[in-house]
Amino acid sequence: MKVVYHSTAGRGIQARFAALEEQGIYVTSCAESDQERLKIVLADADVLWHLLEPVTEEVMALAPRLQLIQKIGVGVNTIDLDAARRRNISVCNMPGANSQAVAEMALLLMLATLRRVNHLDHATRTGKTQRLTVGMQDESGEICGRTIGLVGYGAVPHLLAPVLTAMGAHVVYTCPEAKADAVGEYVSFAELLAVSDIVSLHVPLTAKTEKMVNAVAIGQMKPGAILVNTCRGEVVDEEPLRRALSERRLAAAGLDVFASEPLEPDDPLLLLDNVVVTPHVAYLTAETMARSIHVAAENCRRLASREELLHRVV
Repeated sequence: MKVVYHSTAGRGIQARFAALEEQGIYVTSCAESDQERLKIVLADADVLWHLLEPVTEEVMALAPRLQLIQKIGVGVNTIDLDAARRRNISVCNMPGANSQAVAEMALLLMLATLRRVNHLDHATRTGKTQRLTVGMQDESGEICGRTIGLVGYGAVPHLLAPVLTAMGAHVVYTCPEAKADAVGEYVSFAELLAVSDIVSLHVPLTAKTEKMVNAVAIGQMKPGAILVNTCRGEVVDEEPLRRALSERRLAAAGLDVFASEPLEPDDPLLLLDNVVVTPHVAYLTAETMARSIHVAAENCRRLASREELLHRVV
């Protein structure tokens, strides 16, 4: 079975791919920016292992033998599901495979914004630490004692909420309905915005969630609050967010995802000193990739043996 891994593979990933050949799974990697190579490797591919680059109907047309698009992750908003249905191509994801990594990144961004790590790093590197502690007395904070609002309560908040509680935070959450096993207090979205010192987003991108954090929602947020986003950039309307950060109505934002990716170097958000950014890598750890490759390989095995696929979306 021929598989295209649509991303660059490091040495560790390449070694895992080589080990799969014993199972009859031959994986070829292709950098997301290399469109010419993609045309070549998709020509005889049975399976596409997809990360971030959109899988459009045009991409599918390059792969006449394609039977399965396997998302390495959860969100399938970057896949044209209608086109996949028309071509009878199965689409699967892997919920939970990256949850630990994303939960840890969300916590990292909370701490980085509270403790102003970007300022500390820059000041230390440039030898400008003499007067830094004066401002830090008023501007640096702790998780303990703060109210943290989790928007959505899937696998990531399920891991994150107990940790935040153990650190002394009061956790509130919102989702379509209360969860029996949730750690935290169930509230409406509007109430969560009003009471939370930190708002952390954990929802899929859908028609209902697109720009759910808009000018109205940002206006409802507690003055001095922090926004953390590790789900999808399009969930946030970035222009009112930028204004609120620029005016210091919001204290800070920790962002791993953006409406347009990769983020351009001249993006207005990057001009703000109260924004901590990472390039959509919340999911990316060696452990996540090991779990993901295991699930993806199992679905290749199931495809070959005509068994039911794991986590089928289409």
